[in-house]
Amino acid sequence: MGRDAIIREVCEVLKSRRDNPIDSYTSNIMQDSDKKAEDKILEKIAEEAGEVIIASKNDENLVYESVDLIFHTLLLLTYKGIEIDEVFDELESRSKG
Repeated sequence: MGRDAIIREVCEVLKSRRDNPIDSYTSNIMQDSDKKAEDKILEKIAEEAGEVIIASKNDENLVYESVDLIFHTLLLLTYKGIEIDEVFDELESRSKG
C-alpha cells in the first residue's frame, strides 16, 4: 500500500461524513448553511496556516501543525466536491516541468 493511501482514506472518511452526516466535527462543519460552512472551513485554514508559521519560527510542532493544515485543506476540497485525484494530477503535472 502506497503512502498516498492514507490521504485517500482520509478523503473517503470526509466524503462519508459529508454525505452521511453523524455527530462529528467534520460532519457538523460541512452541514452548516452553504456560506457559513465554507467560511468556517476557510477560517480554520487561516488559523492552521498561522500555527504552521509560528511552529516553523519556534522550531517545534511543525509536522503536527502542518498535518492540521493539510487536513483542513482536504476538508475544504471535499466540501467543494474536488476529488483527491485532481490534486495528485496537478502535483504530477508540476513535477514534469
